[in-house]
Amino acid sequence: MVCAALTPGDARAFCGFYVAGSGAQLQNAGTHVVLMRDGTRTVLSMQNDYQGPPSDFAMVVPVPVVLHEEDVHTLDRGVFERVNQLAAPRLVEYWERDPCAPEVPMAPRATGRGRVMGDAARSAPAGVGQVVVEAQFAVGEYEIVILSANDSGALDRWLRQNGYQIPAGAEAVLRPYVQQHMKFFVAKVDVSRVTFEQGRAVLSPLRVSYESESFSLPVRLGLLNSGGEQELLVHILAPNQRYEVANYPNVTVPTNINVQDRTRDEFGRFYEALLRETLVANPGAVVTEYAWQASSCDPCPGGQSGLSPTDLQTLGANTLGGAPSGPPGRPLPSSPTPRGRALPGGGVRPPGRMAQPSYVLTRLHYRYAPTGLGEDLVFRAAPPIEGGRETTPGQGAQPATMNNFQARYAIRHAFAGPITCQDPVRGR
Repeated sequence: MVCAALTPGDARAFCGFYVAGSGAQLQNAGTHVVLMRDGTRTVLSMQNDYQGPPSDFAMVVPVPVVLHEEDVHTLDRGVFERVNQLAAPRLVEYWERDPCAPEVPMAPRATGRGRVMGDAARSAPAGVGQVVVEAQFAVGEYEIVILSANDSGALDRWLRQNGYQIPAGAEAVLRPYVQQHMKFFVAKVDVSRVTFEQGRAVLSPLRVSYESESFSLPVRLGLLNSGGEQELLVHILAPNQRYEVANYPNVTVPTNINVQDRTRDEFGRFYEALLRETLVANPGAVVTEYAWQASSCDPCPGGQSGLSPTDLQTLGANTLGGAPSGPPGRPLPSSPTPRGRALPGGGVRPPGRMAQPSYVLTRLHYRYAPTGLGEDLVFRAAPPIEGGRETTPGQGAQPATMNNFQARYAIRHAFAGPITCQDPVRGR
């Protein structure tokens, strides 16, 4: 069996907005978000891409509390690739065995081959600016300021007075966050320390950690930089828990669909059409594409065997339950997942994981127009589901005792050899 993982589409929404010191117009090109949640603790990891070569730029993200240097780290980009590849829709191939061969009980096995197809400032005087610099520090290539404000117009003016060209309409979009007493994470980038590839800045991913009763993702600010229809992919990791949205409709993508052989070269278009059909039937819905134990997979794409303990630590497990998060501001390492023992059904669990919390990886996909996003995404715990497995009938999700749901599509090849028995058993 051959497995291919897909990341449909290139545009991604951002949970903040970009501001350009040079007056250049910035647009969101790609953002990969991974959230980790346990109790009231949230860890938000962001990998961002930028369009355009401004001489100086920054991003603004609402956060519920004042962040300090020990709450912010830069990450290795590789961990985002592994999360995305693990949870992306899968195209698999099956070759029917000889229908006349004696039946030998054995677990199905997956081959290891797979591929991704895709896919610094000052406070205003008291009573004047109504903006306060709560904290200020540097992490990697970022110069970070944490702001509070009691007036959105004052916050807009502060950014402009400090040399940033704010997108049109920023004050109105900032207003509800100010009214909710949110703080503002402003990460300015020193361009001299950034690598550019084909006109795009390649920035270190950022990870921020905080306590909050609410579990949400502030995405409305991203509309200020949107270039049209937006794609938002959110991956959530939580101990023994799947998540869905609380304030938009939820739907699972159809899965377990047999497709024609030519789909191998057209998988992106196939999945795009399926996703659009799903959203037409469920307007405004957030689509669940994956919910599975993070330490295993079946089939496993690209030779992966699930996320390693190091991956989980990198994404925030080291901050949960009072665990230390490493030196303030220092980059956190990430390593490829080690190989381990096979599980029933073709999955693999790397060694040394029994003492680790059993994290569930949820992938949520939301597509919206600039005028179609009324609220930020609020998340809630959801019961386990299964679907998209060879042993799970039907094309939808079913209630389960453990999360084993994936977007999986199969090309099936019939046995091409001679039939040498009277009662062949087809479909094996």
